Amino acid sequence: MDSPLANADFDPTSATRARVLVADDDPGSCRFLCDGLASMGAFAEACTDGTAALQRARTEPFDLLLLDCRMPGAGALQVLTALREDEQARSAESVAVATTAELAPGDRQSLLDAGFSEILLKPCSLAELQVVLGLVQPDRRGARMLDDRAALTASGDTTTMRALRLLLREELALLHQELDTLSRDRNGFGERLHRLRSSCGFCGAAALATQTVLLQQQLPQRGATPVALARFRKTLLATLQALDS
Repeated sequence: MDSPLANADFDPTSATRARVLVADDDPGSCRFLCDGLASMGAFAEACTDGTAALQRARTEPFDLLLLDCRMPGAGALQVLTALREDEQARSAESVAVATTAELAPGDRQSLLDAGFSEILLKPCSLAELQVVLGLVQPDRRGARMLDDRAALTASGDTTTMRALRLLLREELALLHQELDTLSRDRNGFGERLHRLRSSCGFCGAAALATQTVLLQQQLPQRGATPVALARFRKTLLATLQALDS
């Protein structure tokens, strides 16, 4: 089921329009997510079961995967695990978000540990959906690169948050200069990413933290791929811009 609004005026050559696979067997949820994403400038393709979603993600490159935890054929965890293990899959490196109407204690951390960048509780608001889209479309107007509430919770107060963001700004400027060389050194790059992930958490830089985790997952097996590195660089620059504004 492709939403009519989701397909409207789709230009497959556009480099700025995020491609999102929405996998959900509930027609209402699927329609809301597809139409909401389309209203934000993304192209959304819908699948109503896990088996079809896995096949599409293997054959087509998507920027973002919204995968329902419970679907016929395969749930979100099964789909993502199969994709990450298949180096030939076109969406093996895509950002993945689990969607669910119920989240038991401990499930959130288990899903994050399994490789999901975020968990979206249904029903969700358009604002919450915009935050998720911002993980892969940081240059989209209105995408939240810096979450002040999360940063304040992590850092404790405004003064500390601002000081940490100044340090992050310096760290990102240096990392951008060294990125090409550093990316060829798996051990050195892994150490920098480990420190960066912590800094992002303290500063509320969720989109950059997501791309950092994806690179961390890649490095031990096959190093940083060009696609993942390009997404990381793009998000790094968008975060720098947000820190300067």
